[in-house]
Amino acid sequence: MKNNVTRLLDANKISYTAYDLPAEKLGAKETARLLSVAPEIVYKTIVITREGKGKPILAVVPGTDEVDLKALAIAVGEKKLHLPTESEAERLTGLQAGGISPLALINKGFQVVVDATAELYDEIHISGGQRGLNIRLPPQGLITLTNARVAEICVSSMPN
Repeated sequence: MKNNVTRLLDANKISYTAYDLPAEKLGAKETARLLSVAPEIVYKTIVITREGKGKPILAVVPGTDEVDLKALAIAVGEKKLHLPTESEAERLTGLQAGGISPLALINKGFQVVVDATAELYDEIHISGGQRGLNIRLPPQGLITLTNARVAEICVSSMPN
């Protein structure tokens, strides 16, 4: 499946593998199950809005975790951040929930923050910019292409 995300990766000579999945909204854990990979390497993109003016932030975090809004606010120098509803996130990005990808939103003014855990892995999985398309790529490729900041922005939602 070719789209703007795969063309961008090809143009920048970033190695990746694309996976076709059902075109319905899948959570990161369900995606991990379908791909037979560890759920902690399937990352989700969460849209976060700022208190004042400015484009939303795209927080890229493991599917097993939740965004820590306080840690993210510190990482981007904001006082307060908000988690919009799914429909607001879709309106802000122009993409369907389950298909929101920082690679599909390059040059649209979004600030990207990738959780530091991504650097622990040789490759991670992210959405390919549309439901049903998953991309496995080196986290450094994602960070470089999106000019992302890397910070500890998660609270684990996994039971201890």
